[in-house]
Formats: sequence, C-alpha cells, structure tokens
Amino acid sequence: MQAVAATVCVISAINTLVGRIASWLALGIVIACFTVVVQRYVFGVSYLWLRDLYIWLNGAMFTAVAGFALLRGDHVRVDIFYRPASLRRKAMVDLFGVVVFLLPFMGVVLVYGWPFVARSWKYLEGSSNVGGMPGLFVLKSFIIVFAVLVALQGIAMALRSVLVLADREDLLPEHLRYPVSEDPLHGGTA
Repeated sequence: MQAVAATVCVISAINTLVGRIASWLALGIVIACFTVVVQRYVFGVSYLWLRDLYIWLNGAMFTAVAGFALLRGDHVRVDIFYRPASLRRKAMVDLFGVVVFLLPFMGVVLVYGWPFVARSWKYLEGSSNVGGMPGLFVLKSFIIVFAVLVALQGIAMALRSVLVLADREDLLPEHLRYPVSEDPLHGGTA
C-alpha cells in the first residue's frame, strides 16, 4: 500500500507542477488579447499571428491544466448524490467512474488523436490563416498531453479510492485525501 500511496503522490505532483506552470499562460492570453484590441481599435492595425497566439495559448492552457483541475476537484460533478455520500461511497463512485468512463475515454482520445497529431508534425502544420503563426503542430500535441495527464490523474484517483476502501487513506498526505466538506442538507460534514 505504500507503493500505491507513493504513486498517487508522484502523479499528483506532476499534475500540480504542470497545472501551476500552464496556468500562467492566462497572463499571456490577457496580454495578447489586450494588444490585439489596442492595435486594432487605436492604431487600425491587425496581425493575424497575434490573434492566433491568444487563441492557441488558450487551447494550450486549458488542455494542459485539465489533469490539475481533476486533482483539485474543479471539474463538473452532480453533487446532489455525491456530496452527502459517505467517504467509502465516494471512493466507490470515483473508482467506478475512472475505470468505466474516464480511462476508456482518454484511451479513445489517444487512439484517435495520435494520428491527427502525427500528421500535423509530419507536415509541420502552421496556421490556416495567411500571415498566421507557424507551429500549429505544437498546439495539436496538447491533445496528447491532455489525454495523458487526465488519464494519469484518473489512475491516481482510482488508487486513492483503493486506499480509502482498504482503510489506508492515512498513507496519503492531508492535501491528497478526500476533502471533508460541509453538507448543507444534513448540517454537518460529509
């Protein structure tokens, strides 16, 4: 069980590092978008490569931080049943969801995304806009990054669920355990 807890910690550390670094792309998006607006409406100038830049940064950021969002529980979930559930039930739901839905879907993304990305690299694909940015193949690579990081975090979620079901969640550091949240329906903690 120590190896299981260590695996959860390593995967979570990878997604935390990537997520924190990639979240800084938001600043680049704001700066590029602001620059486009000022150039267009103040100076009457527009550069397609700069418009491509903020759109591409947006795509890169959101695909790179998806695993981090899953780690933090920032994804969409139907809390009507999950929030008031016991810790063991939450672990069973997470384990089922990861094995039946998340990992197979990430497998589909990898299987269908790989040839798409490989073809883009083969041609060193650039923007379809005349005067746009080169290097679209790099952006398309984030499809693979997305699938790998989310799948890894899914594995970490499944392993965390196994630790809970084996009553060994204590092997994980506090920040990687299931959060204790307020339950507004029953007036206490879940």
